[in-house]
Amino acid sequence: MDGQHQKQKNKYSIIVPTYNERLNIGLIVYLIFKHLRDADFEIIIVDDGSPDGTQDVVKQLQQVYGEDRILLRARPRKLGLGTAYIHGIKHASGNFVVIMDADLSHHPKYLPSFISKQLETGADIVTGTRYVKGGGVHGWNLMRKLTSRGANVLAQTLLWPGVSDLTGSFRLYRKSVLEDIISCCVSKGYVFQMEMIVRASRKGYHIEEVPITFVDRVFGSSKLGGSEIVEYLKGLAYLLVTT
Repeated sequence: MDGQHQKQKNKYSIIVPTYNERLNIGLIVYLIFKHLRDADFEIIIVDDGSPDGTQDVVKQLQQVYGEDRILLRARPRKLGLGTAYIHGIKHASGNFVVIMDADLSHHPKYLPSFISKQLETGADIVTGTRYVKGGGVHGWNLMRKLTSRGANVLAQTLLWPGVSDLTGSFRLYRKSVLEDIISCCVSKGYVFQMEMIVRASRKGYHIEEVPITFVDRVFGSSKLGGSEIVEYLKGLAYLLVTT
């Protein structure tokens, strides 16, 4: 079966967790529709009770694009990234799931590359990477770049995951594979992404990479702080012991 025919049979559920992303959500939805003209997809927005009116903007987007293409699956308060994905998967009708951030750090222009790579290779997971030729980071200061790269090198050295970018969170999963991996994960926050890819590697799933340029958020404030770095180190120790 050729790739184009297979692509037409596949459906992609794009899960976008949000919290106070009123200024970004309209643009990311527009860009997803712009870059995925030939694919069957739905966008599942999991909003954690944003007080800034994010949900009102999503409801307006539903009027433009249709409630069958934009699904708002809100939760009452901030309940964490991992549970947002689990919540989104419950409502996903696609056989593939894309996970991406709402703050435009993950540009939808890469989605066709993710889909093409999966069709070419039959991969279970396609992950975006900043750390191969053609990938990179835009908008971070030197300290942030060094912290991120250092965290990645440390994890690579200790965990041997078989992928170049452990802490990235822009990924395409076969839905059945994501359901299997996510049921094994116990981490929260940023460590969750790392645990998912390490456990996928340990389980022998076929993982491919696509170079991406990560762009620091356009509107709003970054949610990475000292507490996240501490959680990362704790999570690394946990994965070292349990995988």
